[in-house]
Order: sequence, then C-alpha cells, then structure tokens
Amino acid sequence: MDKRPHVISGTDERYSVKLICRNCRDPIPNIIEDFASGDLVCGDCGLVLGDRIIDTRSEWRTFANDEGDDPSRVGNAANPFLDGAQLDTVIARGGDKGSGLAKDLNRTHGRTTAQRHERNLVQAYKEISALCDAYDIPKTIVDIAKQLYKKVEDEQLQRGKSNDAIIAACIFLACRQDNAPRTFKEICALTKVDRKDIGRTFKFLKSKLGANTGTTSSNDLIARFCSNLNLSQETWRITKLLTEKAKEMEHISGKSPLSIASACIYMASHLIGDGRDAKAISDIAGVGEATIKSTYKIIYANRKELLTPAIMDRNPKASESNLIVP
Repeated sequence: MDKRPHVISGTDERYSVKLICRNCRDPIPNIIEDFASGDLVCGDCGLVLGDRIIDTRSEWRTFANDEGDDPSRVGNAANPFLDGAQLDTVIARGGDKGSGLAKDLNRTHGRTTAQRHERNLVQAYKEISALCDAYDIPKTIVDIAKQLYKKVEDEQLQRGKSNDAIIAACIFLACRQDNAPRTFKEICALTKVDRKDIGRTFKFLKSKLGANTGTTSSNDLIARFCSNLNLSQETWRITKLLTEKAKEMEHISGKSPLSIASACIYMASHLIGDGRDAKAISDIAGVGEATIKSTYKIIYANRKELLTPAIMDRNPKASESNLIVP
C-alpha cells in the first residue's frame, strides 16, 4: 500500500466540511493525512487534528489464502439459502506443536448441530445445482428447488424419507412452480430415483408445504417434445391447435395431458408428411407406445372435428390422406 501522506485542500469539493487548523486559522490550510500513523496533521505547525483515520483509498494488498490477485477487503456475499450470520469459526488442525489438542478441538467443534445442519444444506444445494446443470435447467428453477429443500430441512420433514427422493421431488415441484414442468420420467432419468418414490415424496411435500404446483397442461410439454424430435415450428403450432381442440372432446376424457400431447404430435407430424413413429415419441415423452396409439385411435376417429380449416390451411402439405389408419 502507498504510505505517502495525502495532502488535503481546504476547498476540496469532495468534502462537505471545510478543514482548517485551529492554531493557524489559515483559510487555505495545509492539512496532511498520514495513513502510516493514522493521523490528520497540520503541515504548517504540526498540530495533530485527528487520529485513527480510516484509509478510504483502493486496496492493493491481497488477503487470499491461496496465491493469486484478490485485493478484496471482504469475504463472499452472504448465501440467502443458509441460516445465521455465516461468520463461522474454524479451528485449525495444526499449530499445537504435535500435542493433538487442535485436532481434538476441530473434531469437537465440527460435531455441533448448527454446523452439521449447514453442512447438510450446502451438500444438498451442490447436488441440486449439479443435477439441474446436467439438463440445462434455468437458475430460477434451481433457486426455487433450493428454497423448497430448505423448507423441508427447517420443518424436519425429511425424517424417514430418502434424501435423493426429496431432492428429486423439490426439482419436480420447482419446475412446475416456474411454469416449465418436467415429466416424472425426465426427473427419474435425471436423479436415478424410482418413479414411485418421487411420486410419493412429491405428494407428501405438496401437502406439508402447501406448495402451489398448479396443473400440467399439454401445451406446457409440446414445445420441448417437438424440439427434441427435430420437428418444425409449423408442426408445433399445428400440434398446439390439435391439443386445444382435443381437450374439448368428450371421448378423450380421462386421458392424461402427456398422452394427449404425444398422440397429437403423432397426428400432426404425419399430417404434414414429416411423420415420427410411436416409438420415437415414446422415448422422448415417456409414454408407452400402446398408450400413444390408443389415444391416437380416439382422436383419429374424431378427426373431422379436429382438422378444422384453421389447421389444414396452415401448411400446404397438410392432407388427411397422410394420416396413418389405426
């Protein structure tokens, strides 16, 4: 750090108070900030006008534990997902000249409940972030999942539950709350947790936390499925119109939104001559081929109601003759 004194002008516009020496009474004082001693000194008579002054200049020293340039006066920003002031004391393991006292103190301190609680949260947050990064899930959803997990931890709802299932259910809930739902199969593939375990934990957390999960509609899933199947934007728009019409049909009541979306993708892709087979759609959507075909059979039987001019006129290749007869 620069140790040279800093001369202050009495008319410096950076300061709201005019500084003068009470001995000299000079209207243009010669006041010096001596940062080495922390004093404010009159340069003419040597009177100390103030002591213990704070150096407000830029910091050039490094306080990092590791090598590197880290001229920061403060530590990391507070983590909103952790409790307390986050100013923990860590007892070093060495420095006791081989007596082993420091190691014992470190072990005892590490067993405290508060530190273990925080350690569990940090580990869970790392796992949530890693899982979501693998599927390119947005940070907003990651933060919601962390908030949900913290509520579970604070209310001690994790007792008797698998921690992996709780993390999977929190991610599933977070996706729904952020209007970007994922299917159970996608969460199963992501977390390697059994679907039944995720379903049970999801229902349990939903009832205990009172989380507003909303409902999953077909339109929430279509865009992602069409993208994964390399279908065009026009196919996606036609599929969206088909699902909106299909939901109004009485014959299809009782079918899940996922089944309806898969069947409508199957119909729309063949309608414009860019068909995808049921197996390809099944692999992406996580719906059985038999379910897709049975749902398609229903909407094909009512195709006259579904294939309105608004749908048929969207693409010149659209033709009812392109559809596969179930």
